[in-house]
Amino acid sequence: MDLDAFTELLTPRGRRALAEAGELTGADPVAAATALRRTYDAALTSAALTQAGLRERARAKFGADAALMYFTPHGLEQSTRAEVAAHRARRLLALHHPPSPTGSGPRVVDACCGVGGDLVALARAGCVVTAVDTDPLTVAVARANAEALGLSGRVTVTVGDAAGVAPEEYDVLFADPARRTGRGRTFDPMAYSPPWPVVLGLLSRARLACLKVAPGIPYAFIPEGAEAEWISYKGEVKEATLWTGGGGGRRATLLPGGHSLTATGVRAPTGPPGRYVYEPDGAAIRAHLVGEVAELVGGRLPDPQIAYIAADEPVDTPWATRYEVEDILPFSLKKLRAALRERQIGNVTIKKRGSALDIERLRADLRLKGPASAVIILTRIADKPSVLICKPLSPA
Repeated sequence: MDLDAFTELLTPRGRRALAEAGELTGADPVAAATALRRTYDAALTSAALTQAGLRERARAKFGADAALMYFTPHGLEQSTRAEVAAHRARRLLALHHPPSPTGSGPRVVDACCGVGGDLVALARAGCVVTAVDTDPLTVAVARANAEALGLSGRVTVTVGDAAGVAPEEYDVLFADPARRTGRGRTFDPMAYSPPWPVVLGLLSRARLACLKVAPGIPYAFIPEGAEAEWISYKGEVKEATLWTGGGGGRRATLLPGGHSLTATGVRAPTGPPGRYVYEPDGAAIRAHLVGEVAELVGGRLPDPQIAYIAADEPVDTPWATRYEVEDILPFSLKKLRAALRERQIGNVTIKKRGSALDIERLRADLRLKGPASAVIILTRIADKPSVLICKPLSPA
């Protein structure tokens, strides 16, 4: 889809074509295209069907808003889930203490806005947003999204390079550098667009800044004095955010519950396995907060390098999944197979940390039979390969 095709989607005729394409979502692609071609030309038919498909995919990230919004394939892939964007917007307002001179909310510059998922959340939170992106089609999509959601009065979107943004002229800088290259997703900040040195230059001139980065960002790239926040949504780590201008440290956040955990410097003790094993949420692990989670459950680490926590008492916490341990064995395929066969276990959930074993290969080698289920955890205990056989989780 090019800019001309997208522009036509915004006309009354284009909107009709898009509405009809939406009704055909899920139908055979050839039949859907044939039906639309009876009324519309090939270019508009293709643009409408593409956009209807993107809206359907976007429901997972944007909920009901997806039916009104516009997307590009790359823009949807890069965009932030609505719940995460809303959380960030709330934090931004909490960190921005001085009122804006205009009294209309913080003035935010979005230096690489994409299709506008974050600028929508910022505008809804009361910010006045000036946004730029280098791609004219992406800018047109972001502008259309602001209009479709009734936010045009708080949002200005123009074509521009992030390097030309003047963050010192705004209350807050927001930046979401592109993390995809011609070869796919990149985990190297130096390959971001704009490049990492440009991003750091923008941060250095901003009063308060919020920078969206990949969860696996190496700690060496976190600017001194910045707070690094890892965000988990329904148990899956979605992204990390670097905050500058509001204090440093490490933080993990769980959504949709809104739980937050910050670094206190506590170190988890080491000790033997217990009746229970706790698997910390990935955001806590990324933020190096395993010690803080261990303190919450009164636990210890059977191996100081592995993020499994042993404890003797059941403690409910949103920060970890708890399993009850039934048996602990030094790892041996033969002994594990015999132990599972004795328990008539025919279905297992396999988890691992500190083990090089291939999970699917192990599953096949176990030759499981029986009506019972179990969770088996491959790990190290005191630096020795071990396996824990645990009761499956009870249904929520």
